[in-house]
Amino acid sequence: LLPRAQAQKLYHLLEAKGFQTRMEGVEFLLDPCKTSPQLISTNIAQIFDYFVPRISDSHKKVKQRALDLLAEITEAQKDALNPVIIGLVEGITKNLNSKDPRVGGA
Repeated sequence: LLPRAQAQKLYHLLEAKGFQTRMEGVEFLLDPCKTSPQLISTNIAQIFDYFVPRISDSHKKVKQRALDLLAEITEAQKDALNPVIIGLVEGITKNLNSKDPRVGGA
């Protein structure tokens, strides 16, 4: 399982009020996805409950960064995404018609 302290930090960052802190949480998730994919895959549903809302974040910088990193996260976690794929598709779909070309492109 993901170490409790690391999981709590991730959840705190991803739910923060400040957009910079939420963006830090998105960045924070990438490292364990790459370095310890089995730890993330064991907790994928709970982690993505916190991550998926960042794909539709109210702040376009957070949203864009989450979408950009999603490609790397997906590559690292491709075998573990089945339980969260519906939520991911819904989050991504909301951004397809974004007026911001960087968000739509991501």
